[in-house]
Amino acid sequence: MPGSIKDEELYEKLRDEGASKEKAARISNAAAAQGRSTVGRRGAKAEDYEDRTVPELRRRAKELGMTGYSKLSKAELIERLRHH
Repeated sequence: MPGSIKDEELYEKLRDEGASKEKAARISNAAAAQGRSTVGRRGAKAEDYEDRTVPELRRRAKELGMTGYSKLSKAELIERLRHH
């Protein structure tokens, strides 16, 4: 488990659902700090990854600090972004 997890129950639930350790920690800590309902309302404002171009997906990967994405296909980029 990563360093300091503020909402362990939510963290474990997200991990069981397949979220990466980093993503589960980020969501569970945000939920603990701001409330689960606030964090839940934040989503669904971004375009679907399928609607984005490969350069847009690569920019998103770069924003997230990912590495090794430059030669990935669109489907592989989407998969990596979803599980980051």
